[in-house]
Amino acid sequence: MPRFVATRPDTGLLSLPWDIPLEDWPEEQLVALPRGISRHVVRFVRVNGTVYAIKEVLEHLALHEYRLLRDLERLEAPSVEPVGVITDRVDRHGEPIDSILITRHLQFSLPYRALFSSTLRPDTVNRLIDALVALIVRLHLLGFFWGDCSLSNTLFRRDAGAFAAYLVDAETGELHQEISSGQRAHDLYTAEINLFGELLDLQEGGLLDESLDPQEIVQSIQDRYEALWAELTAPEEFATDEMHRLDSRIRRLNELGFDVAEIDIITDWDGSQVRIQPKVVDAGHHTRRLIRLTGLDVEENQARRLLNDLDSYAAATDQQNEDEEIVAHQWLTEVFEPVVRAVPRDLKRKLEPAEVFHEVLEHRWFLSEQAGHEVDTMEAARSYVEDVLSAKPDEKLALPTVPDNP
Repeated sequence: MPRFVATRPDTGLLSLPWDIPLEDWPEEQLVALPRGISRHVVRFVRVNGTVYAIKEVLEHLALHEYRLLRDLERLEAPSVEPVGVITDRVDRHGEPIDSILITRHLQFSLPYRALFSSTLRPDTVNRLIDALVALIVRLHLLGFFWGDCSLSNTLFRRDAGAFAAYLVDAETGELHQEISSGQRAHDLYTAEINLFGELLDLQEGGLLDESLDPQEIVQSIQDRYEALWAELTAPEEFATDEMHRLDSRIRRLNELGFDVAEIDIITDWDGSQVRIQPKVVDAGHHTRRLIRLTGLDVEENQARRLLNDLDSYAAATDQQNEDEEIVAHQWLTEVFEPVVRAVPRDLKRKLEPAEVFHEVLEHRWFLSEQAGHEVDTMEAARSYVEDVLSAKPDEKLALPTVPDNP
């Protein structure tokens, strides 16, 4: 009998055929989902309505990654959710089989090759790389050394015109109190090597826009990373009569989606110069504010876009001085929810609700430009559903109609 290590076990998982090597599992047992490139066998299964990713790997690697993913979950890192590990597996002939790491499938997420299944525009590719760089920075701020940064080890979700990146493979990772400059440099070097190979592979398959040079993209990673890292961590000096720069720094950090835990302020001997060192906490500034006001849990850029529309609603209804929780509830029921309800049931798998709302706002701007006057949001929503959304591919998993495991 295999051993099941889990914090939130789904009893339905126990009935899966753990005595069969994963690559030999019958097709009717699996869920067809796009998979990234992996050195291990990876499959997806549905149990009691939930989809899980299952990876076959050596026991010590499975346990290491499971514990590391649990630590990252506790730190609210952008990573997949660990479910459990299956060890002590043997086949029907009594021969040992590698262990299994189980994670929960991240809905509306795609591996990078699925995003490149039709050639992406150059600016979209750049946003994808920006998301990867932002993920590396966020993990480094938490003290996480990845060891194998790549597009293949990342999942992407749409985030109001950009992308949000999630770590999906932590097999080579290490968690420290603080990451060293050498470890940061190693992760960047690994990212450059892996990304160059991945982009060349896409280029060979005709999936990379001809105007994009893989070498130029790779060479930009260091600059992108250092610019974001400096904004989040670098000290800043200014005169005491320029204290407004302190507020500006905090605002810039908030715009990047980061909250500031505290700021060390040091003045020189005569008090004419000030040196500040921000202590940044994890990203999610706009996400946390939106949850507090509306209960909506979305990606960071989506939250920023929704909050901007909420502010516009408050101004349009002359409620800037009203209690923001009350105004937010009105906006939720009068603006956001009607747009989401305008999406027919058969189209709800196209995009998640917050992304639909963002695209409706973009569509409203486009229609208003064409018409020469402001177009009503619900009119824009109906036009968007009919003319845009209906032609998009499904990005939420369409579950097959097979019975659940008992």
